[in-house]
Amino acid sequence: MSRKPTTTDPELAQRLSRRGMLGVAAGATAAALVGSAAPTAAAAPADSAAAGKGRGRPVLPPGRLGIQLYSLRDKVSSVGFAPVFAELEKYGYDEIEFAGYTQGAAGAITLAQLKRLARDHGLNPIGSHVGYYDDNNPNAYTFAQNLTKVLDDAEALGLKHIGTASGPFRYGTTVDAWKRAAEDFNTYGEAARKRGMKFYQHNHAEEFSFATDKPKVRLYDVLLAETDPDFVYLEMDIYWAFSAQFRFGKRVDGTPALFHPLDYVLKQPHRYPLFHVKDGIRDETTRDGYRMTDVGDGDIDYKKFLSKVTSRTHQGKRYHHWQTEHDNPVESYAFARKSSEHLHSLRGRCGD
Repeated sequence: MSRKPTTTDPELAQRLSRRGMLGVAAGATAAALVGSAAPTAAAAPADSAAAGKGRGRPVLPPGRLGIQLYSLRDKVSSVGFAPVFAELEKYGYDEIEFAGYTQGAAGAITLAQLKRLARDHGLNPIGSHVGYYDDNNPNAYTFAQNLTKVLDDAEALGLKHIGTASGPFRYGTTVDAWKRAAEDFNTYGEAARKRGMKFYQHNHAEEFSFATDKPKVRLYDVLLAETDPDFVYLEMDIYWAFSAQFRFGKRVDGTPALFHPLDYVLKQPHRYPLFHVKDGIRDETTRDGYRMTDVGDGDIDYKKFLSKVTSRTHQGKRYHHWQTEHDNPVESYAFARKSSEHLHSLRGRCGD
């Protein structure tokens, strides 16, 4: 994968101009705005063309690019949601995923105000991360301790998905422990469905480890098998899934246990409505096998991944949502801008 800056995407410029961003006219003015948002983008148009970017059909589905706001927590806490949302609108984002509804935001804000603010900037709140459990605190804002409140808030924001980034480790790392956690998830998922929402779980690498009592059984497979597909969905964090491929490609006894993250999705694409698009530079000297970086600067082939997933449909409908994320970006606005520009630039062949 090329790590060179990508060329400004004319389709993105046209879409931003239709939004009337900052009150400017369509056409060349919008293209100039996009260019000013990413000053390095125009530096290597020839390189981008040589890499095949800007040609063919976009692999990123229109209207489905989001960002996990955890990546921008430093900006939210210092300047508040409004300026952050204005930047995301400028960068061409369509959706946002919450990681809490304040994130230390400058100034108090209600859920109604937050929903309206997102709408005013053309951003659709698509999901939110909430804790799974805190058994030491009956008042904790988690699914286990306050399910009704969690769902009330999600409904107030108009979310279609409500989930957790906590692993199913509440009861341990045995097969039976994960079956018990799966029962919890089924309960939350059934309650969410009654309100028109989908409950989901976001993975890290450890979900792909092996059960301590049955070391040939991958825990993630237990989660998939024991949760009801009508009630429980998955948000694959692609970076952590590739890290897990590196870390857990062998069982404890050293025998191979190879898997590919993409295979999980293609086998049950309807169970993965959401993805975290996070990139990494391959480095086998590290524990995780990758060093996290901005989307487009790493070695994960997102052209291939998106092309394969978006070519699959469920009952004739495209339904996946792609949320960029970086746990600790060097500069969060730069990360958001570069990641959007890179994903909008990716092109596939018409027959893909």
